[in-house]
Amino acid sequence: MKANVGGADRVVRIIAGLAILTVGVVLKSWWGLVGILPLISAIGGFCPLYTLIGINTGTAKKQA
Repeated sequence: MKANVGGADRVVRIIAGLAILTVGVVLKSWWGLVGILPLISAIGGFCPLYTLIGINTGTAKKQA
């Protein structure tokens, strides 16, 4: 798996994931577990949906 999630995207995913988890805990809903998905993609640096769509928010490698 090639990393396709950049630094700013990772920060947004971590914040969103934690927010979703928090709302799930506060509302006592199992839907809060959906927050795990953005956290996993942020930690791993890979988003399968980005691969399908052809998006890469990571840093581009310099060409010599």
